[in-house]
Amino acid sequence: CVTCWFFSVLEEILTMSTAGHEAAANAPTAGEYIVHHLTHFNTTGHAQKDIIDFSVLNVDTLFFSILMGVLGLFVMWRVAKSVTSGVPGRMQAAVEIVLEMVNEQAKGIVHSAESRKAVGPLALTVFIWIFLMNSMDFLPLDVLPNLWQAVTGDHHAYLRVVPTADLNGTLGMSVGVLLVCLYYNIKIKGFGGWMHELFTAPFGSHPLLYPINFAMQMIEFLAKTVSHGMRLFGNMYAGELVFMLIALMGAAWAGTATGVFLFAGHVIAGSIWAIFHILIVALQAFIFMMLTLVYIGQAHEAH
Repeated sequence: CVTCWFFSVLEEILTMSTAGHEAAANAPTAGEYIVHHLTHFNTTGHAQKDIIDFSVLNVDTLFFSILMGVLGLFVMWRVAKSVTSGVPGRMQAAVEIVLEMVNEQAKGIVHSAESRKAVGPLALTVFIWIFLMNSMDFLPLDVLPNLWQAVTGDHHAYLRVVPTADLNGTLGMSVGVLLVCLYYNIKIKGFGGWMHELFTAPFGSHPLLYPINFAMQMIEFLAKTVSHGMRLFGNMYAGELVFMLIALMGAAWAGTATGVFLFAGHVIAGSIWAIFHILIVALQAFIFMMLTLVYIGQAHEAH
């Protein structure tokens, strides 16, 4: 009887091992896993291969950007509605700290009190909106994509939930800042004054220098806009990749001694990186807001 029991247990272990190997064989490789998580749900319905195609929209970036914007507006509206002059609650105190921080930064950079009436709220909106979009990176990597696959019934469904890890989104925001800067250049200096500045700064008003001055001005606008969007994208994209690598460590668990160490490393590294990422999320939102204020402040100054 002991012999029969031993062979029955051995057969069960071999069966489980075979099933595990079959499942592992059908599982995606590390490269396929990362590529899948880096592919957008777009209007083509499949992975986009073209480098530049303005007819394609990344639906996931648009959806989560709008969702975070609506959430930010709702939270601020609720806080403003319940504000009290007495002892503030935790949420009101947190919002007041952010408001004071943004207001102080705006005063130090944009010296026009009239302009700050619009620039201050704009900077506050930029900071809160980007902070919320960055915070989507704190969600477990596979939760929303797996839920989306369950809803669609497609095991190859794509979904990226961090809008600021999409270059299209960050460059779109930096282009928006560029348009605001152009508006203030014309408003403060007048259209004629701004045109004069484009052709006479930074090297002087000699006619032979007009083309060089204009080229330098265009390069400056382009460099500021591209670097503004690329900085936010690069940091959030890198953070997303690190979370994917940490997730792969946890997926390597297979009941072996190596798998146990990898799973432990997944838990430890994931916890440390998530805590460190809190700083990155807030810092990147702050940097984007500060550069927005700096560029608008520069639009108020004459060369």
